[in-house]
Amino acid sequence: MIKARNINKHYGDLQVLKNVDLDVEKSEVISIVGASGAGKTTLLQILGTLDHLDSKGTSELIINNQDITKLSEKELAKFRNNHIGFIFQFHQLLPEFTALENVCIPAFINKTPKQDAEKRAKELLDFLGLSHRYHHKPNEMSGGEQQRVAVARALINNPELIFADEPSGNLDSESAENLHNLFFKLRDRFGQTFIIVTHNEELANLADRKIIMQDGHIKV
Repeated sequence: MIKARNINKHYGDLQVLKNVDLDVEKSEVISIVGASGAGKTTLLQILGTLDHLDSKGTSELIINNQDITKLSEKELAKFRNNHIGFIFQFHQLLPEFTALENVCIPAFINKTPKQDAEKRAKELLDFLGLSHRYHHKPNEMSGGEQQRVAVARALINNPELIFADEPSGNLDSESAENLHNLFFKLRDRFGQTFIIVTHNEELANLADRKIIMQDGHIKV
């Protein structure tokens, strides 16, 4: 699913990632942990194609048999929308739109007909226990409900890969536990691959594999 070799990232003179190698298999749930500043989020953003790796050297990034380094910005945006879903610590729902409308946005960007997009969005919201929230706006929902709407939005285009950056960091303990269990239910139901950056040791230890980052390296 993912083959990353010799991944480096500089911001000016600061090197955040240092020769990182990583292989991820289909339907794996992988957690990435480490101290603040270790490079976890930077790695997640590069693997998720939200940021560019350094062009120097012999770096390689293959996702779903596609060489990411060969894509133009337009091709990259299309690839991202079709193959990758994102879940962030703060749900980033648009406040003026309902749950249903928020979930449908990536499908509309993908030019999915409205009827088909809404049907798929309702199926996901139903699966996530939000059938009673179709027409509620974010400020009318709890934090856990808002995050589940964000999960539905990440899944709307049936991506093979889900990247999550501190997805439960803004939730109470019960909502966090429910979200953690949901990731594994989703993997079992839909077969997605999850890569999760987290400070939550319980979630990290539930993963199929836990990766520890330290000073820009993957700790062996």
